[in-house]
Amino acid sequence: MSKKEENGEKEEKVVDVKANETTDNSNIEISNDVIAVIAGMAVADVPGVAEMAGGFAGGISEVLSGKKNKAKGIKVDVDGKKAVIDVNIIVEYGTRIPDVAFEIQKRVKKAVETMTGFTTTEVNVHVQGVLTEKEIESKKNESKKEEAKAKEKNSKKEEKDSEEEKEDKKVKDSKEEEKKD
Repeated sequence: MSKKEENGEKEEKVVDVKANETTDNSNIEISNDVIAVIAGMAVADVPGVAEMAGGFAGGISEVLSGKKNKAKGIKVDVDGKKAVIDVNIIVEYGTRIPDVAFEIQKRVKKAVETMTGFTTTEVNVHVQGVLTEKEIESKKNESKKEEAKAKEKNSKKEEKDSEEEKEDKKVKDSKEEEKKD
């Protein structure tokens, strides 16, 4: 026993733990597609952006998959830990384009740097077109119709699957009945 313990005092052991201050992230790879989705999500909430301008392939993939391509209109080039991002947009008529572009640059830079740790050296905004309110409403209505068709298609598929499951259960039950007899 130590003298402190004999006197009723508790002896405290202090362990000096030093965190590894240099972390090696060399084995972590972030796909350009991931960065594009991060940038696309940041752009989606910017007021004045009517939609993302994507190429023909992006539109086809949306139609075939039935899902919105969140990386549509975004091009990413990564060199080491530095990213250059190109954003292609269509703005709403009546919005001040420089303000929209600046807000996109600010939000994309913040989102990408916060989520990936990369340095965003450039965010280039390319305005590909302007949509009027009438065109925007027309696209929204078109989108709602497509959504309704997709829901109807899914519900018909679910009904068909349910009927097939019921039929399979009947067949299985009848086979079990035959085994019992």
